[in-house]
Amino acid sequence: MIKRTIEELTAYEAPGHYNMTAMRVHGKEETGAEKFWVGLSTFLPGGGAVYAYEDNPLEKVYYVLEGEITVADKEGNEYIIHKDESISFGPNEGRYLDNKSNRPAVMLVIINYPAA
Repeated sequence: MIKRTIEELTAYEAPGHYNMTAMRVHGKEETGAEKFWVGLSTFLPGGGAVYAYEDNPLEKVYYVLEGEITVADKEGNEYIIHKDESISFGPNEGRYLDNKSNRPAVMLVIINYPAA
């Protein structure tokens, strides 16, 4: 059993993301988790991520803890994910992220590791 606190986390650069802070909570390096990792992402107003992950074979779940984030697919369909709501992505499913609100959006990011 491994407990982590916000004070232990360190920020890292998430490629393709802007006006946001990403921190890894659990993962291979942080806690030895081998099948998935969990991150905490905070998007400032106007923050987001460019279209990405279409060639990424991993499953992903975003769970919003505070605020709201707009998620769009490559066809332009938009989904507003509010506090206590989540959205999941299958392998190779791309997405855009955009915080269109005037408040920070905080979300948990859960992603599986590729099969070894």
